[in-house]
Amino acid sequence: MTLVRYLCLAVPVALTLVAAKVERERGARAAALLSFVAVAVGLAALHDVARPANWWTFAPVEGAFRGMPVDLWLGWSALWGPVPVLLRRVVPLPVALGLLLWLDAATMPALRPLVHLGPHWLLGEAVGLLAVALPAQLLGRWSADRRHLGARVLLQLTVFAGMTLWLVPTAAFELGDGSWARLTHLSGRWLFVIAQVGLLLAVPALSAVWEFAVRGGGTPYPWDPPRRLVATGPYAYLANPMQVSAVTLVLLIAAVTRSISLVAAALIAVAFSAGVAGPHEHDDLSNRLGQDWHEYRRNVRDWWPRWTPYLPGTPAVLWLDDDCGPCTATAGFLRRRRPGRLTLAPAQEYERPLWRAQYAGGDGHSERGVAAVARGLEHVNLGWAYVGWLLRLPGIGWLAQVVTDAMIAPPHLAGPPAARTRGEGCPTPSFDCSPGHSPPSGSTASPASPPVPSPPPPA
Repeated sequence: MTLVRYLCLAVPVALTLVAAKVERERGARAAALLSFVAVAVGLAALHDVARPANWWTFAPVEGAFRGMPVDLWLGWSALWGPVPVLLRRVVPLPVALGLLLWLDAATMPALRPLVHLGPHWLLGEAVGLLAVALPAQLLGRWSADRRHLGARVLLQLTVFAGMTLWLVPTAAFELGDGSWARLTHLSGRWLFVIAQVGLLLAVPALSAVWEFAVRGGGTPYPWDPPRRLVATGPYAYLANPMQVSAVTLVLLIAAVTRSISLVAAALIAVAFSAGVAGPHEHDDLSNRLGQDWHEYRRNVRDWWPRWTPYLPGTPAVLWLDDDCGPCTATAGFLRRRRPGRLTLAPAQEYERPLWRAQYAGGDGHSERGVAAVARGLEHVNLGWAYVGWLLRLPGIGWLAQVVTDAMIAPPHLAGPPAARTRGEGCPTPSFDCSPGHSPPSGSTASPASPPVPSPPPPA
């Protein structure tokens, strides 16, 4: 059995090293590492499902995590993750998945007595390939080739959330104290309250991930970063919003499960971030972004947020309709709070008629409706910026816009009177006049894009 365990780790590691010789690009190797992490998290979850489903179990051995031999876990993760990603140029995805299915079908029965297969183990194998190997391959391949930004951000978020909020606490409970039972045995009311608190703690991280994608064209993964300096959203207040949210969420779980071990894990994560990851990140960003990064770091701290935002570059503009009561009230609300580097302009000064409030950042990024007002709140202070981040979360932003349209300020035409007289703009309130959309057939709307402030020089 010892030899079998050794081979289960040594063979996938050897294949990974050979594949790394074939693929020498640094970004592709980093993407392969990401796929390894994704498979490792997925296999740990799959194992917890396989035991009660009686798909397979493992013989009791030393060096196991929740009953799964660690060497087999690591070898399996390498085989399903990095190897096919590194060989993606010669092994298409369908072929890779077929080879993995064939290899597992041939080898798993031969692993007895280490592995005990149930009568429906092939069903578990299919579930694993579809729920673990396939997403990990898509994440690794898309990251290596820098494709499908939105999808790979979503997959990364799923992987890191699973690792931070489930795998790390589970490992802390296994090695120390605490238990998920203390959470799962709570009443539905308390679970709802804890979920709401968790969401509030996660808001800065979720908004930061979105900011990386839409403003920087990158992801949170250190080897798949934004292509430009992102100093907007949560990053106008705090340099490490994702780490702060992750640590506070882990501490929340530690408090609910009464786990000192998990508190220690959170402190170790902070120490690692400050002492190991932080210096590496600073060197990388300094080399890539230069003076803009140094100026940003002189004004924004890692773990303690600013009260007012640091917003370099060209000021943003928020257009609101002077003839709309709620819009006028919103403009007055913002003016009284003196937002930094934000110009409040009447919608009548916009080049084209608008149906909703419009925001244009100094980098050319635009938002409309509730999201535009939420962006304006980010220019006030940390408290109102947090409200803005919450309003822009997927689902919450949509609901806020629906409620606003139904009860407060339904879409209405605002813009240059001459343009409205000529019939320019949208013929009906339901048509989207935002930049990037074309008018419907037969409309006389001008196709010209609205002016936005010039972006700052590239870092």
